[in-house]
Amino acid sequence: MNENLRHALIRARLQPLDVAARLAVDPKTVSRWISGRIPHPRHRLAVADLLKVDERDLWPEEIRNRRSLPGEIKAVYPHRWTVSADTWRTFFESADKEISILVYSGLFLAEDAGLLRILTNRAQAGARVRILLGHPDSPHVTARGIEEGTGGDVMAARVRNALTLYRPLQNVDGVEIRLHHTVLYNSIYRADDDLLVNLHAYGTRAPEAPVIYLTHTETDSTATTYLDSFERVWESAEPATQTI
Repeated sequence: MNENLRHALIRARLQPLDVAARLAVDPKTVSRWISGRIPHPRHRLAVADLLKVDERDLWPEEIRNRRSLPGEIKAVYPHRWTVSADTWRTFFESADKEISILVYSGLFLAEDAGLLRILTNRAQAGARVRILLGHPDSPHVTARGIEEGTGGDVMAARVRNALTLYRPLQNVDGVEIRLHHTVLYNSIYRADDDLLVNLHAYGTRAPEAPVIYLTHTETDSTATTYLDSFERVWESAEPATQTI
């Protein structure tokens, strides 16, 4: 029996059925976790996020025995689609000062009404929200669509759809949307000192590519590389107001 997990559920006032619904798994799977079975890494992190506790508090032995990773790496997801919607929402909801998003379209975020509400609320609470989308007329956007096998026109259309869905945010103080013309080697999502980096691979759609969960712990770090990259793209991008 995993008493740590059981007590965390009690404190959060959640039942196994609640966890199963939020993580899109079978309720029997959650019951097995409570009984002592160790979940896959992506599920461990998702459960910890849901219960608002540290993963090591729920599975201390597993974390202790796991191969050591650099302290700034919190998790590695094999595919973006394995990062649950609740994890994305909790990630952005935790930001107090800065939210940054660098994508070509990021349509999966723009289509999430709950997440758009979180971005609005965070901006209204004082956080700076910056969203960088690929310019729909950029040849790099077209090339990415062709490389993924969806077609250049489809990728450009996805960017325009995202721009339409983000339109209400244009009137929110603290939110700024820009369009970039750069080659996008990775999609970057920032919430204060935490980053989710969606690695890009040729011929692989972004949802199928891995995601690394990083935390910015020091000046010379992996996270710093991605933060600097975002700033360089931001400086060269143009306001999206005219396109929207």
